[in-house]
Amino acid sequence: MTQKMVKVGLGSCGIAAGALDVYDYFLSDDVKKNLGDTHLTVSRTSCIGLCFAEPIVEFYEDNKKIAYGHVDKNFAKKIIDGILFGSLPPENRILDDEEVKKYIGPQVKLALKNCGVIDPENIEDYIERSGYSALKKAVHDITNTKIIDTIKESGLRGRGGAGFLTGQKWEFLLKAEGEKKYLICNADEGDPGAFMDRAILEGDPHSVIEGMIISAKATGAQLGYIYCRTEYPLAIKRITKAITDAREKKFLGNNILETDFSFDIIVKEGAGAFVCGEETALIMSIHDRRGMPNLRPPFPAEKGINGSPTNINNVETFANVPGIIANGAESFNKYKSGNSTGTKVFALAGKVKRVGLVEVPMGITIREVVQEIGGGSSTKYPLKAVQIGGPAGGCIPKNLFDTQINYDSINATGAIMGSGGLVVMDTSSCMVDVARYFLQFTQDESCGKCTFCRIGTKRMLEILQRITEGKGSENDIILLEELSNHVRKTSLCGLGQLAPNPVLTTLKYFKEEYIAHVKEKKCPAGVCRSLIKIIIAPEKCTGCTICTKVCPANAISGEKKKTHIINNEACTKCGICIQKCKFDAIYKN
Repeated sequence: MTQKMVKVGLGSCGIAAGALDVYDYFLSDDVKKNLGDTHLTVSRTSCIGLCFAEPIVEFYEDNKKIAYGHVDKNFAKKIIDGILFGSLPPENRILDDEEVKKYIGPQVKLALKNCGVIDPENIEDYIERSGYSALKKAVHDITNTKIIDTIKESGLRGRGGAGFLTGQKWEFLLKAEGEKKYLICNADEGDPGAFMDRAILEGDPHSVIEGMIISAKATGAQLGYIYCRTEYPLAIKRITKAITDAREKKFLGNNILETDFSFDIIVKEGAGAFVCGEETALIMSIHDRRGMPNLRPPFPAEKGINGSPTNINNVETFANVPGIIANGAESFNKYKSGNSTGTKVFALAGKVKRVGLVEVPMGITIREVVQEIGGGSSTKYPLKAVQIGGPAGGCIPKNLFDTQINYDSINATGAIMGSGGLVVMDTSSCMVDVARYFLQFTQDESCGKCTFCRIGTKRMLEILQRITEGKGSENDIILLEELSNHVRKTSLCGLGQLAPNPVLTTLKYFKEEYIAHVKEKKCPAGVCRSLIKIIIAPEKCTGCTICTKVCPANAISGEKKKTHIINNEACTKCGICIQKCKFDAIYKN
């Protein structure tokens, strides 16, 4: 008897695209009635990374697999009909799509190996794919120091942004003096455009739990926290269930795997403060106090939770640990570029055709990620830059797209790897406005504890606002750079120190745009509303009146079949008239 199964992707991206309706349809009484004696297993998984093709449904029959993209309820009915009549629909087969093959081809899945493959709410699925075998090895077969030596040999660096060597960090905790030691998994992930940690927690929560337990065994920690922002309800639900299931299997709790080793995990929900991505601020939040950084030293490995030694790694770092312990350091460090090993997960977003979650080996170039995997520009405009590393990262221009992805090479551009947000921009983006946007974010999120972050970023933001409004001067550009360097050097924590990065990198690579704003009072990209005019070309205008009908400000006037005019004082520069004009008669100047 052939085994038939449909698997629906129920990560946040799939659910947002309508996957729950599809999943519920497959489970409905109507489907069961139509199938009759034909048995169909309905399973769920999470995000496979192909966010641009959601909702995704996979059909399995024995060893045959067909993956469908952009599935709605009507297409799901076609799949059921195909199962009944032996002729599955030929359209929407994403694994046969050449563009999808380009997306998948260069990727190497280590941290994401189970995401989109297993049911994240079924521990047996994880165990069937060698889940918790690394824990058994760590508990029964190797010493604490051997675990740490393996992690050090792998070259694994913290995937939260700073890139500190994980094995060295673990060694600090092992050697730290204290009756009780703690671990923290940082799942705060506050960067705009980033969703790597959320996807791992939703798609493979047990890998994070197993990584934490192995770390606890190596370092002597007794209790761990997963600090996750409350805006990730599905991730919290799945990691909470996974913890419960792991306890029932004796992988977690007292006397793990019938040994004298005990370790447990608590989920702590954060309120979404960006500053709580900083280690000492995160610890303050766990203490139910306002998240504000403290001076270091002492570092958390000396004095963290409750004044005891504490280690913090992010979600992706812990997710890599089981594979390294199970398969050896060489399984990870064979992917190497400079001093960086393994793979890096990126959330590919912005003006790119194939947005989604990608995991690529160190050494791949930005161009390969953006052009080959991402498919290049999704608009009629050519690509211009990428923003990497989130608000504390930086903008890398198109002429540096051959930069290899590793910590040192990215840092050399003035940006940072960060946690893995990769936002793609085309020539319709104003880099001055981009810098203003990210600085607005970090200024809003500043905890206010130190003067240079609290006041310095405010003054910088005021300068950028003046420039984008056409009120800036050449001296403002000089002052902006000076302030950026002062804020970078004197802020208390890493978030304040890195806040000027978007400004400094745009000044470095796109200074001509700043000059155009202050000297010519023009925004070359046509983004800054105070510096643009909407113009109707009289030789092209046919007087069709469409623009007058769609203008929300009633700023366009004219008789039918006669040239129309725009009142730029009333015009809000929304650009709707440009989009709707069929004759390309309206443009920004």
